[in-house]
Amino acid sequence: MKYDVKDLSLSKKGRLRIEWADDNMPVLNLIRARFAKEKPLTGTKVACCLHVTTETAVLMLTLKAGGADIALCASNPLSTQDDVAASLAKDYGIPVFAIKGENHKTYYGHIEAVLGYRPDLTMDDGADLVSVIHKKKGRIPLGGTEETTTGVIRLRAMEKENKLLYPIVAVNDAQTKYLFDNRYGTGQSTIDGIIRATNKLVAGTNFVICGYGWCGRGAAMRAKGLGANVIIVEVDPFKALEAVMDGFLVMPVARAAKVGDIFVTVTGDIHVLRPEHFRIMKDKAIICNSGHFNVEIDIPGLVKLSRKRRLTRDFVEEFVLADGRRIYLLGDGRLINLAAAEGHPAQVMDMSFANQALSAEFMKKNYRRLEKKVYKVPVDIDRRIAELKLVSMGIKIDRLTPEQKKYLASWEMGT
Repeated sequence: MKYDVKDLSLSKKGRLRIEWADDNMPVLNLIRARFAKEKPLTGTKVACCLHVTTETAVLMLTLKAGGADIALCASNPLSTQDDVAASLAKDYGIPVFAIKGENHKTYYGHIEAVLGYRPDLTMDDGADLVSVIHKKKGRIPLGGTEETTTGVIRLRAMEKENKLLYPIVAVNDAQTKYLFDNRYGTGQSTIDGIIRATNKLVAGTNFVICGYGWCGRGAAMRAKGLGANVIIVEVDPFKALEAVMDGFLVMPVARAAKVGDIFVTVTGDIHVLRPEHFRIMKDKAIICNSGHFNVEIDIPGLVKLSRKRRLTRDFVEEFVLADGRRIYLLGDGRLINLAAAEGHPAQVMDMSFANQALSAEFMKKNYRRLEKKVYKVPVDIDRRIAELKLVSMGIKIDRLTPEQKKYLASWEMGT
């Protein structure tokens, strides 16, 4: 197959939306211009398992400009934008295997289709692609990159057990990724997804966020800005203390379950919201997830507690419990910001995908000296992206004077 998308006739709409994203990704534009001249990825086959969005499309065009042969599949069954997939296949000739709402079999069939191109380098979001490669004992000559927290956690576990088959750069760990994408991107797009799915007023609600990592911080910031009473659930004492100092209520999930109106999980862990919590939730409580996999909410447990279920709106499923209380699950427990909305804004994905592009270039140049480990994005790449982003925003910053550099490098000078 050259592609498997929902409908090629959607390509015109997709192309216009890709152009819109491209206009808002100046850093990636600069990288693409250089890639087009230097062709650093010539002859490199890249298998990409990413959310198929307008921003991802701009990354694909950048890699292609650099000489790469690309094949793309979805990293989540509900995150694909079908018009974008159609445009990439029809207008840009990129093999795309992604359909919004695809079932489990199709999802993994699409991953297999991408691997059929025999990639030299992988680009993953959540490590499903890497996981399939490892189960098959596949060989990747150059290495790979990983986009998100969940994927990096999985890869580090593989490294610890000496099961990682090739080197991978953890794009998620770049400061120009997690400080901005995770916080501002996830924060805004999560609220966007909830509002699009429900059309509920956030102001005045008890808004429970499970997890106060960078994604949780961002969601809390945005919910507070809309007038919600934000409650944080945490297991890490440092993060819990930070949440208190940031002005939020902090309590165990068992207590929060009784008072919450809207619940968001962003922990990367399994079964954060469970049957014992569903049993004590308010009537019409809304639950959703913005973590990578749909395991943070115990959906099978919710199904067992329910006597009836139905879809009441797009991406809103009503579960009626034995006592008549209703719980509304959004987006099948998958990433609500991508299931019901469009994911992160292009301006923030500009930095995340700049990291992906430059990390791919780094891997191509340096793979011979890399071990089978998870590596951080080199500091000089991270810093360069921050500098380019500031330039694109018309912002200038100061530089240290020779005297200041000397002072910071010495120990003799005091008061």
